[in-house]
Amino acid sequence: MSRVPIVADQAGGYDQPREAAERVLQAYLLGTVDWDTLLLLQRRLIYEVTDTPSTTAVILCEHPPSLTIGREGSREHVRLDWAELQRRGWPVRWHARGGGVMLHLPGQLACYPLVVLEQWGWTPAAYVQRLQSCLITFLHSYGLTATADPCRPGVRIGQRRIAHIGVAVRYGVTCFGAVLNVDPDLRLFHRVHCDGDEQPMTSLQREIGSRFRVSGVRQRLLELLQQELQIERLSIFHTPPDLMSRVRNHATASRSR
Repeated sequence: MSRVPIVADQAGGYDQPREAAERVLQAYLLGTVDWDTLLLLQRRLIYEVTDTPSTTAVILCEHPPSLTIGREGSREHVRLDWAELQRRGWPVRWHARGGGVMLHLPGQLACYPLVVLEQWGWTPAAYVQRLQSCLITFLHSYGLTATADPCRPGVRIGQRRIAHIGVAVRYGVTCFGAVLNVDPDLRLFHRVHCDGDEQPMTSLQREIGSRFRVSGVRQRLLELLQQELQIERLSIFHTPPDLMSRVRNHATASRSR
């Protein structure tokens, strides 16, 4: 695969585009991010991309063991009682996003693009289709034949899902996104009907038989996302921005109007 040239600020600072029309993809390559931090980070970056029309952002991270439930989800899809969830220390979070239940475990890669839909002329449905297409192309690069789930957003290999898609739109900006199984413990998926599917999820490791580093998978997925968005300039960050200052300043400005 040909690599798209990268222009990155490894020191963590952000350079404004040299030309106003030049589009930039800000990529936050983070480690394990808990849900409260993710929600703050998404909120912070929504302000960033709406205030800077040439900027699109993406968060690539992992999550600690937990369950999230979207608009199409139900507690009935979780075949673990509350006592066992508490014993495992797995929080359950309800989010106003598309999709159903998702089990988050080490060995997954979460990909959360923040795209101003109006700037690209996309509807939410068109954006979801593009995100699915990007994942299918990614899996094809590993020699796998994947398809979009015909019943609900997500990607399948054969009869088993390998990627969950759950998207929300805030102020015209996409958030949440996709979770791809790279090499999690698949035994646990027999006890959670992810997106209401009774078939347990599969993984990249199971389908190919080789173990993968999430960091390597992350780089390849980022390249494909950059190509899908047709953005030539990429700024990479390994730490999140100051999460509170922008949110606090935005709230102060709103009150003063």
